[in-house]
Amino acid sequence: MSPFRRREILQLLGAGATLALPALGARAQGSAPVRLLVGFPPGGGTDAIARLLADKLKDELGAPVIVENKAGAGGQLAAQALKAAAPDGNTLFLSHDHTVSILPLVVKNPGFDPARDFVPVAGFASFANAVALSGGTPAKGLADYFAWVKASGGGKGSVGIPAPASVPEFLVKVMAQKAGLDLQPVPYRGSAPMMQDMLGNQIAAGVGSIPDFIENHRAGKLRIVAVMGAQRQAALPDVPTLAEAGMPGFDELPYYGVFAPAGTPAARVDAFSAAMAKVLAQADLRDRLSAMGLAVGHMPPAQLAARERAYTATWARIIQASGFTPL
Repeated sequence: MSPFRRREILQLLGAGATLALPALGARAQGSAPVRLLVGFPPGGGTDAIARLLADKLKDELGAPVIVENKAGAGGQLAAQALKAAAPDGNTLFLSHDHTVSILPLVVKNPGFDPARDFVPVAGFASFANAVALSGGTPAKGLADYFAWVKASGGGKGSVGIPAPASVPEFLVKVMAQKAGLDLQPVPYRGSAPMMQDMLGNQIAAGVGSIPDFIENHRAGKLRIVAVMGAQRQAALPDVPTLAEAGMPGFDELPYYGVFAPAGTPAARVDAFSAAMAKVLAQADLRDRLSAMGLAVGHMPPAQLAARERAYTATWARIIQASGFTPL
């Protein structure tokens, strides 16, 4: 082999090695365990979603993905933990709209500012909140429930919600106003304890996400009677929308996303977002998430950031119009 040819081959090999370094580096950094913070207790819809994703992501990232539940205050504790975490890409936060978009609107000092303290990584689904009735409640639909409250409770009733000052709470308030009832939202520390009381017929109704309710709805242990959104949900084609049930104005659907601490290197953010896109393309995962009532779709960082801003602006107007005073 001529010296010139040998030098040419070595140069090409060197260029190839250089091109491979970013990918190898991302994989090597990913070998450390990834903490996936969840702001709600085990057993709820958000926890179940996080564990499904973690199981798939560990193979794609080449690293353990550990779901860490930091339940309390509607996800506030988990959000504060994310803010305090090192921005090395090894701590992430899986959250729905409540913690990231709603809490900063209803709590004076939540201990975090999403725009300043978080970096959007990847959105992966939208979902609908729903109104559900416990198995011991005789009403079969939303209008039946309102009539039952009037007849049996003198117009007074209690409705479970997974967190105070949340979209479900504002939905309860709007329902009460439109139906002329005294419906009191009863806040829980997440959907799991709310579900326990509903299944035990300790509370007649609840408002939460479809993933919280859908398995028990299918098992006949409770009944979903209305869903948010401009159209019926694919997982529940026989359940009317709130607008169809006489409660218009709740067409904007919440979202799920993953966030990192501010300052996390862009390469780490992009690598995790790409990993999310790959696992979301897997038919078995999409099917399982869709069966839980999610509309699955990958959103890269910029798209998740835009979705968060638009959703926050919509609910800022609704909350302000309600006269709610931040806590």
